[in-house]
Amino acid sequence: MISLEAFKGVEVLVVGDVMLDRYWWGDVNRISPEAPVPVVRMRSTSLAAGGAANVAANIAGLGGIPYLIGIVGDDAEGNLLPDILRTAEVSGDHLVRLSDRPTTVKTRLVAHGQHVARVDQESDDELTTAHVETVNRAISEIIEKCRVVVISDYAKGFLTDAVLSHVISTARDLGRPVLVDPKGKNYQKYAGATLLTPNKREALDACGFDDGPEELVDAAGKTLMQKLSLDSILITQGEKGMTLFESGKSPYHLHSRARKVYDVTGAGDTVIATIAVALAGGMSLPDAANVANIAAGLVVETVGTSSIKLLDLVNEFDASKRNQSNKVGI
Repeated sequence: MISLEAFKGVEVLVVGDVMLDRYWWGDVNRISPEAPVPVVRMRSTSLAAGGAANVAANIAGLGGIPYLIGIVGDDAEGNLLPDILRTAEVSGDHLVRLSDRPTTVKTRLVAHGQHVARVDQESDDELTTAHVETVNRAISEIIEKCRVVVISDYAKGFLTDAVLSHVISTARDLGRPVLVDPKGKNYQKYAGATLLTPNKREALDACGFDDGPEELVDAAGKTLMQKLSLDSILITQGEKGMTLFESGKSPYHLHSRARKVYDVTGAGDTVIATIAVALAGGMSLPDAANVANIAAGLVVETVGTSSIKLLDLVNEFDASKRNQSNKVGI
């Protein structure tokens, strides 16, 4: 049984690409006479914390205390984000505001529960040396109080080699596990991390594999473990579940727990946030992965960026255990 007390109050450092997720909700009843595209009649709008900010929101939803370090622009969206974070019980006090780049914003048009289009506002230019020094100081001031460190990489230029090297080496020196949601093909930049959580496509790309049968997941996991000398890697596979690889152990596959998949937006954020809180609360990695699998199954049943809540997770976990007991009884 998941212990509420084990999750409550655990402190986790989240370093990564902070975003604002904007949604325009509407209906489509006709095609534009100007071009062969749908005309969306907007009914409402909503805002949510995205990227690393969504990881932090998930940690807070599970009862943990996230410390979020990222960058925002000196713009209207950058002014909005701290308020959005506050509603998710996440502090924006450690965000670094930069005047020479925009806040990363993803605007999604959704009609009848389906994504119609997405508009991105962003810069992926790397941080300057001065900005890196500011970010690394912020990391050094907070990291010692945290039990686990999460790196949420969306390839927006924030996580330079200098920032990654600093946060990973500092965490390792303090004996803190480092969990990474990676991006790109060069995973060498995450050397020293405890756990990587790529999805299937990302893992295959990092190995130079073409997409193919599920057997390739095992090959990719073993290749990355050997090539990068990793402690562990968790490859998520959408409706196929996820597979955990640990040094010296056989791969451990977890089947998907989603009943209906409506939107996978933010599922990876939920997975790494749940593992972070579970590890900080004293769980083993396989148990943490199992809980994260259940959490991911809950969030993909909701359209739009959403964060997990501890009570929902506990109820679902208890229900799954009852189902297993019934099957054994049969």
